[in-house]
Amino acid sequence: MRVLVVEDDQTLSRQLTEALSSAGYVVDRAFDGEEAHFLGDTEPYDAVILDIGLPVMDGLSVLERWRRDGRTMPVLILTARDRWSDKVSGIDAGADDYVAKPFHVEEVLARVRALIRRAAGHASSEINCGPVRLDTRAARVSVDGTPLKLTSHEFRLLDYLMHHQDQVVSRTELIEHLYDQDFDRDSNTIEVFVGRLRKKLGVDLIETIRGQGYRMRDGSASS
Repeated sequence: MRVLVVEDDQTLSRQLTEALSSAGYVVDRAFDGEEAHFLGDTEPYDAVILDIGLPVMDGLSVLERWRRDGRTMPVLILTARDRWSDKVSGIDAGADDYVAKPFHVEEVLARVRALIRRAAGHASSEINCGPVRLDTRAARVSVDGTPLKLTSHEFRLLDYLMHHQDQVVSRTELIEHLYDQDFDRDSNTIEVFVGRLRKKLGVDLIETIRGQGYRMRDGSASS
């Protein structure tokens, strides 16, 4: 999953980025409203953490422009102003949730997980597909109750496919959501990671849709 952090406070931006990265997310950062608007308008994000008080262009203006342009990614706004009117303005501008500063980073992570789950149609922090269980809160995977050790890239790939069960996901979409903007993206690496995942899972749930991509399905028929 790929997240954009928009925060002009360098220390807070770093703390959020480190926490999100440790939780298995790919993170891009922006430090002013203009840069944030450009990234959100040109890159596909699974969620955005957006500070309201930004230089160049304020967060609410950025959010309003995104929504006006049809950008639908979940947005969690951060505000140092704990007034109800600021929260209402954020929600009216198109925010999906908010957190007032100061906050615990763990709360932000929990809210981001919830936004991504809801956007994908999942209500619980645990997502199941056949015998495979993915715990989004603990970033753990098990098969028939047995813990499975995955690399960070393998986990991100499985996480994205399980959040989008029964949907065909193209290689391009996977690349865009699994790697940050500066990563040297190569579609061949996706095939390698899918192959490794299939072997580690030991169950045939990742289906190759020729010419289109992959689909995670709850079944046992051969792909």
